[in-house]
Parts: sequence; structure tokens; C-alpha cells
Amino acid sequence: MKKTIYTSLFFILLVTGLTAQERKIKKASKEFENYAYADAIDSYKNLIDKGYSKEDIYKKLGNANYLSANYEAASEWYKKLLDLENKEIESDYYYRYAQSLKSLQNYKESDIWMEKFVQKSESDTRAVNYTQNRNYLEEIEKNSGKYKVEIAEFNSELSDFAPSFYGDNLIFSSARNVGLNNIHNWNNQPFLNLYNAKKGESESFTVDKLQKKLNSKAHESSTVISKDGKTIYFTRNNFDKGFRRDEEGVSRLKLFRATIDGDNWKDIEEMSFNSKEYSVAHPALNADNSKLFFSSDMPGTIGSSDIFYVDLNEDGSYGTPINLGKEVNTEGRETFPFVAADEILYFSSDGRPGLGGLDIFASNILANNSSITKVVNLGKPINTDEDDFSFIVDQTGKKGYFASNRPNGVGDDDIYSFTTAEPLAFRCDRIIDGVVKDKETGKTLANANVEILSNSGEALGKAISDEKGNFNIVINCDSEKLTAIGIKTDYKEDRLNFVTADNKKTIELFLAPDVAEIAVDNDLSNYLDLTIIYFDFNKWNIRPDAQTEVQKVISYLQQYPDVNIEIASHTDSRGNKKYNEWLSSKRAESTRAYIISKGISSTRLTAQGYGENQLTNRCSDRIKCNEDEHQKNRRTEFVVIKK
Repeated sequence: MKKTIYTSLFFILLVTGLTAQERKIKKASKEFENYAYADAIDSYKNLIDKGYSKEDIYKKLGNANYLSANYEAASEWYKKLLDLENKEIESDYYYRYAQSLKSLQNYKESDIWMEKFVQKSESDTRAVNYTQNRNYLEEIEKNSGKYKVEIAEFNSELSDFAPSFYGDNLIFSSARNVGLNNIHNWNNQPFLNLYNAKKGESESFTVDKLQKKLNSKAHESSTVISKDGKTIYFTRNNFDKGFRRDEEGVSRLKLFRATIDGDNWKDIEEMSFNSKEYSVAHPALNADNSKLFFSSDMPGTIGSSDIFYVDLNEDGSYGTPINLGKEVNTEGRETFPFVAADEILYFSSDGRPGLGGLDIFASNILANNSSITKVVNLGKPINTDEDDFSFIVDQTGKKGYFASNRPNGVGDDDIYSFTTAEPLAFRCDRIIDGVVKDKETGKTLANANVEILSNSGEALGKAISDEKGNFNIVINCDSEKLTAIGIKTDYKEDRLNFVTADNKKTIELFLAPDVAEIAVDNDLSNYLDLTIIYFDFNKWNIRPDAQTEVQKVISYLQQYPDVNIEIASHTDSRGNKKYNEWLSSKRAESTRAYIISKGISSTRLTAQGYGENQLTNRCSDRIKCNEDEHQKNRRTEFVVIKK
């Protein structure tokens, strides 16, 4: 009786404990989903301190720190996650761990984890960019030293970022000068508002908060003003007499537009492509103000956030959002776009080879309006191993501002000014698109290695075909006569000579199966990786889905004309024994006839039905077996009998 009481009491205590744990996990999850990263980190830490080490907790602790730019802490939690035994961890955590290590300047270890990431996600844009730029640190070093950077005088002890030009002044976002009753639980700082930094005669700045019509009780950040100075676009939380949240409880970001009349800001309206289900933020205008660029995670996004644009019409309307595509966007974060006077697009990304965190990149995709483009890392000292973002440059292309959370600043995020005397240089590149196919079946081949060589044999670029057999390789525009080489295990190499002047949209590589000659008494099925050849119930004709598998046997016989085979058909033990022998013989003969119809000599083929006489397992008569066990006996073999 006592044992029963104690057991019941232990069970009650266990259930109570688990319920309390689940409540704590649910609380932490809700804080995380609401971007309350500071609170979430504390909640998850309490669970870890109590001995809980669930995979989900490690993931969210790592993500909470990663998205808060606490990369040292993120790396610790990601390491715990990836050290878990017998767990299949999604490849994105390999990437984030590698990125976190970069921010600790542990580039060697980071590259080790990037190689593991590439093995798990070869077709991921971030993996492709890495494999094509394994010497990225050398490339970044070549671009470094072109800018002189100084911290701006108007930074506060809290977060200051997202500068934009307003005549000779700057508008920026800041968490300064807000009462303690307005604390945001994402980072335990006050809510962001917009400020105007006015430049005086001595080049010093005075800072004023913009009027209440633009500054609400929510976050305001990242602005851009039209070249005529009459329209401002800005970012704000989904807010209307309180935060408006989606089904997950998240208050998304939205873009708003307002007109400027002297010192008054009026006619505030939100853009029609906003949604409570996704965020739209960080506006930018191109040189002639015909396009509005922004960052979003709306449907159609490649990664965590992508850069989109809409056309701005003269009547004040605007078009449908268009994704800039993989020439700019990756499966990571692309954000804070800015378009300079020369149409160079600047943006921040953690999806491309960089120094760690968000790096600032530039692309001439808008300037040259063609597929010949290059994305350039701006190098040091613009970029560091921390987050560097919200880059802007003036009409001359020589002066500008950006934000960074690098150490030795005034506060959390700080605004920095820069000057440069050296124009940004882009190497002219061309994108070679292609597809790899099986020469016998015409099916596309994934995971094939493709390399482009110059006329002199110099390696210009490499890629691995994706799940649809597609690949793209970036090469220098100076290259004209080229050779594409396709290589894949169990296939013969294929080479294609072509010239870029042909302007082929897609080059095709056809790889022929390369199977070694097989010894007598071996079944070709094992060597050709044949799937089961099915027949309809009580029938023996070759079904369309089986024809593809039989074609592999035909290709092998064509490659080795001295090989003869026996087509051996088998059934399971169910049913009448003599009937099974008859049915298996009909199926073997049908298979033989099909192979002969494809040009293989009948003298090289014999057909034999064995019925249930050669079972591969215990499933004989009166033995109870499941369907999978019976299926292993219903097989067709192609046995080498003569060479």
C-alpha cells in the first residue's frame, strides 16, 4: 500500500513539475515571439539553471541573443545546441553559429562551420556565395582602408542609428530623452523616436525631437525624404491607440508617408502594401525618386528579410512590390537599403561573406541594368566584426554616415561619419546559368560539381547544381572562350566549349552513367541503384514507372556489349505456388521482350520465373509477416551470367 501511495505521490509531483516547466517555456516563447528578447533571455536562463536543456530552449536562447547582436552569448548557446547528441539540427543554426564566431574574430573556426553548413545546404545562396569566395578575407582586405571614419558628436548613451539627409541636416532614430515609463522589452531601452540634427556654422550639430505627429508612442525609425523636400517616408510599429499584433502576438513594422509644409508634417498615411502579418521597413528612394526601396519579410522573401522596391507613379500611387532577387538577397538578412546618386545600391547583410554580424555591401545592379553585376563588401573600417548598417552617402559620393554597435562608442548603436577620396570600384562580372542532366534519361541531376575554365585552363568559378539541376557561376567579363565541366559520382565527366558572346540563356551539361563492369552472379539492381519494379495485380506488362528503371539496365548493356544477363522474377509466398511460378515467368518474359524492343540482342537475355522458391527472408507459407516483409520477396533481379 505504501509503495502505491508513494508512486502516486511521485507521479503527481512529476506532473506538477512538468506543468510548471511548460508554463515557463510558454512564457519565454511568448516573450521571444513578441521580440522581447531581453526578457526572453532571462526566462530561458532560469530554465537552464534548473537543469533543463531542451533543444528548443537552446535554439531560442541562441536566436534571442543573435537577433539582439549579443554574438558572444549566441555562440555559447548555439554550441550547446550543436553539441547535443542524436539530434538533427537545421542547417540555419550552423550558419548562425559560424556568423557568431566571426563576430568574435574566430574566422578559422567560423570557416569550419561554414564548410559543414555547405555540406548540409549546398544550394543555399549563402553556401554558394561562400564556396565562390573562400578567400573572402583577402578580398575584404583589398577593399579596406578607403574610408576615414569618425564618431558623430550627437550620439547618446542609448541607441542612435538610421541617419538620412534632410538638406544640410540629418534625421535619425534614437532612444534618448524618453521617460522610464516607455521601456521596450526587446532591449530594455526606451522606444525609438525621430530627431533632427541641425548643422550650425561651425559644423557642429544641435538636436531637436520632431513633432508629435511623426513621433507616436510606438517605435519610429529609418526615414527618407524626397529630393524636392516635400515628402517623407518613415518606419513605425503597427500602432493605433495601442499596438496592433498579428496572430502570433507580434506588432509588425509598417511604412508611412507624410508631406512636409515648412515646419509642419501632415497627411500621414500608411502604404497600402503594409500588413499586420509581415514587416515593411527602412525606406530608400532612387536618384530620380521613381522607385521606393525597402526591407521586408513579406511572401516571396528568400531569407529572413529581403530588399524590395515599388514604382512610384506621378499621381501619387505606387506599384506592386518586386523582390530584387538573388543577385542581392540571400537566405539571411538583407536590410537598410540606400540608393546613391550614381544608382549604387548600399545595404546591410549577414548572408554574404563578411567580418561578422551585419556588414555593409554595395551593388551596381541598378546602375548598369544588366545581369553583369558585382556585390562588394566595403571593407574596414566601415565594416567590423559587429553590426554595421544604415549607410548613406551624399551627392558627391565622398561623405556620408552609417551606424554601428562596435565597441568604444558612446552608447549601444552609434552614428559615424565617413569621408573617402577613392571611388568605389566594381569588377565587371557575368553570370553563367546552366543545368546538369542525365544523358540517358534526360532527368536533371542535383549535387553535380560544375567548373568554368578559361581558354588557358584557368579556373574561373565553381558551383554545385541544386535540387533541380540548376547552377550559376559568376565569372569576369573579360573571359570570352570558356569550357564548362560537369562531374558527378557514378557519371562520366562532360565538357562543353562555348563563348560568352553567344549570349546563351542556359548552358546544358549531359552526364552519362559510368558504372564499372560487374562480376558474374551479381545482381545489377544493387549496382545501378534500381528501385522496385512494380507490376499491377495479376498482370505482367511493364508499367511506365518501371520503364525508367529498366532503362538503366539497357544503358548498362549498351555500355558493356559482352555482358549477358538473366532476368529473374520472384513473388512472395502468398497464393498458389504453381500460379506464382507461372505469373513470375510471364513477368520475366515481359521484361525481356521490353529490353529486346529497345535494341538489345535476344541472345544476351534469358528469362526465368522462380515464383516463391527463393525467398529473401522468413516469410514462407503460414508465417505471419507484414506487407513490407512480403514486398522484399516480390522483386525482379538482373543477374550477370556471362562475360
